Amino acid sequence: MKNIIKPAGKALLTLILGTSLGGCLGIPENMEPVQGFELDRYLGTWYEIARMDHSFERGLSNVSAQYSQREGGGVTVVNRGYDESKGSWNDAVGKAFFIGDSSVGQLKVSFFGPFYGAYNIVALDQETYQWSLVVGPDTDYLWILARSTSLEKTMLDQILSMARSYGFNTDELIFVEHDQG
Repeated sequence: MKNIIKPAGKALLTLILGTSLGGCLGIPENMEPVQGFELDRYLGTWYEIARMDHSFERGLSNVSAQYSQREGGGVTVVNRGYDESKGSWNDAVGKAFFIGDSSVGQLKVSFFGPFYGAYNIVALDQETYQWSLVVGPDTDYLWILARSTSLEKTMLDQILSMARSYGFNTDELIFVEHDQG
């Protein structure tokens, strides 16, 4: 069978695919990833405090993420959540890599082969690494993470205010229940 895509067509197709996939790695306008990021301090367990609704986490409670150094570079990501309707835990293992300089909180993460999504840390407790505000390529993706299963109300209110100032509709957030071990 003959190749029906001419070389110029292949270049255009590559450009279109690269642009559309690259769009998943951006950061929303008016936001910048944190500077002075220290991966060693970020590694370990984080608990999801709140998130925007997405099919890949729908119905999950007790959600946590475990970050560890990958052999050969990058980060191994293990997301875990409890599915009450099935009475079982769901685990998703992925990998993450810095998009640029490792002192900038901007990574790309993949749970599905060659497809990567944006993992932009736009706010972080850089003193003690106890909470983090992570966004995707647009205002449809937001996670509030913490080292414990809850945050003090004043701190949570400050993070929510920050998210609103970035253009997120915080009324749509799902606050994650943590009642399983």
